[in-house]
Amino acid sequence: MTSPHAAAWPSNPFFVTAQQRLALARRRYFEEGVRPSGMVSEAVIQSWQRCLRAHHDPSRVPEFNPVTVSRIHSVLGHSRTLVEAASDELGQLRAALAGTTGRAILTDARGVVVGSSFSSALPEELLMPVISRVGVDLAEDLVGTNAPGITARTGQASVVSGCEHYFGAVQVMYCAAAPIHDVQGQLAGVLDLSSENLPFGFDAGSLVGMYATAIENRLLCAQSTDHLVVQLQISPPLLDTPLAGLAGIASDGRIAWLNTAAARLLGVPVQRGGDRRHDVEDVFGQAPAVLAALVRRDTPAPVRLPNGLMVWMRARLPRHDGAPAAVHALGRVAPAAPATALAATPPPEVPASVAAHTPSPATLRASDHQLIVQTLAACEGNVSRAARQLGVSRGLVYRHLKARTP
Repeated sequence: MTSPHAAAWPSNPFFVTAQQRLALARRRYFEEGVRPSGMVSEAVIQSWQRCLRAHHDPSRVPEFNPVTVSRIHSVLGHSRTLVEAASDELGQLRAALAGTTGRAILTDARGVVVGSSFSSALPEELLMPVISRVGVDLAEDLVGTNAPGITARTGQASVVSGCEHYFGAVQVMYCAAAPIHDVQGQLAGVLDLSSENLPFGFDAGSLVGMYATAIENRLLCAQSTDHLVVQLQISPPLLDTPLAGLAGIASDGRIAWLNTAAARLLGVPVQRGGDRRHDVEDVFGQAPAVLAALVRRDTPAPVRLPNGLMVWMRARLPRHDGAPAAVHALGRVAPAAPATALAATPPPEVPASVAAHTPSPATLRASDHQLIVQTLAACEGNVSRAARQLGVSRGLVYRHLKARTP
């Protein structure tokens, strides 16, 4: 095969369907070395290149590895938390896909199947009963280009349809996969939707992405045995959906992890295993104890973020006996909930001499400033203690004082 290169694709009236054009692109790539840019996704092209470098023959029939009882026990043992987190979603997918040829397949981070919604084969299905078995390895190195294999390899969502599969014998499959991450920000597993012989009649990429996010959120909460878990979104009903932002707060007052939705709302990068952890007050504009106080609320609380966005929040503490006492102590601090505005926070008791010499505020902004001055005086100038008593960040106190300094 010659070195692949980009080329213009002329219109061809004899290739009118997407699959016909894809078959032409595939043939020209493997036979002539013409890189099918714009016809095939970059993720698929790179997978083809990796398979070629590994000297895989595209015409060869791939062999799916045999599965033994010991192998099943081994893969399930290593993925127990992931499988438990995905249990409800796999059940929902089984019901949702019942009227289609689609099946849901869950793999671990290596691409080994650890669960599926497959129950019985349709008359035309030959590959599905094989690839959906627990213990089967769908890694790209073994079975060529496929969606769960690409996602396990790259950590990115992928869609592979028909002729895009590397091996010819697998071109009857249509699949879409999305990644699932853990509290360390590392790939924990892959959720895949596959259909044999028939393309999806719906947007499989969006559907698998939504369910993968729901599984990831459950996994993050299950693994957070020593974190305060904070939920946030711009509307309270969204807190009970896969769109909920999640953050894990450690006992040292830093953010241990964020899911993608939370990172986008807060305007910070998603934290990975080796990243520097963000300070809670810098990102949320609230002290850790204030966020922990949300645990005692029956309903979500409105909170204004430092970036100006108003979101609704609620929180929960770990229920496990092994959680550090410092994490549980966060929930025993006095504030009952963060204030939407400083004027909504009840003023603390202050010395009469200070109150007597403080004029009545004429505006809401002046009231905010007066409350800060009174609290700071009552705390003998200790900004940290005043911020904790008000339920706001130290930075907000400093900004108010600086704004009123001549």
